[in-house]
Amino acid sequence: MKRVLILDLDNTIYPVNSISNHLFGQLFKLIDEQLDPEDSDMVNKAKDELTRRPYQHVADEFGFSAELKAKGMELLSNIEFTEVMHAFDEYADLRSIDIDKYLVTTGFTKLQLSKVKMLGIEADFKGIYIVDPEKSTQTKKDVFAMIMAENSYAVEEVLVIGDDPKSEIKAAIDLGIDTFLFDPTDKHTDVTVTHRGKDYKGVGRIVKG
Repeated sequence: MKRVLILDLDNTIYPVNSISNHLFGQLFKLIDEQLDPEDSDMVNKAKDELTRRPYQHVADEFGFSAELKAKGMELLSNIEFTEVMHAFDEYADLRSIDIDKYLVTTGFTKLQLSKVKMLGIEADFKGIYIVDPEKSTQTKKDVFAMIMAENSYAVEEVLVIGDDPKSEIKAAIDLGIDTFLFDPTDKHTDVTVTHRGKDYKGVGRIVKG
């Protein structure tokens, strides 16, 4: 039986592509101006990665110049999202589970908190943690361990839910925590996890053990 769910935000509670054009429009324009237009595959790949991963990591991986990285950082660190947002329909199945829940997400603090506000999900969580690489070296793994220590949760009482095998899923596995990979398009069928699903209908059963 589980006592707590730890959830990711982006592409776990809501689809990033539903806001990406509005949110990343200025950044994508900046990238188009700075990167080689002849390497369109690389440019498009970088843009796609930016909808799923922290800007700093993508900038380093794709070799953004110091100028482009700095301009992008300045742009994103000051953005707040103020348009209407909608969670996945599937999120209702998690919302209805009556146990402790925590939100742990990576990104710029102001931006991530504005998403939480526009989604109207703040009251769903006992705690909300933003892993902001600009403010701390803390990782999701560190936050998961802290949540367990501060609330006396045993490892077997926790379930981490997310969409990214290299982020929250890996952090949970490293700590011996059970995982649920949300994979609606079967993108990560080769990844070993405790549970997986295209929706969240089975999570309630997992929680009950």
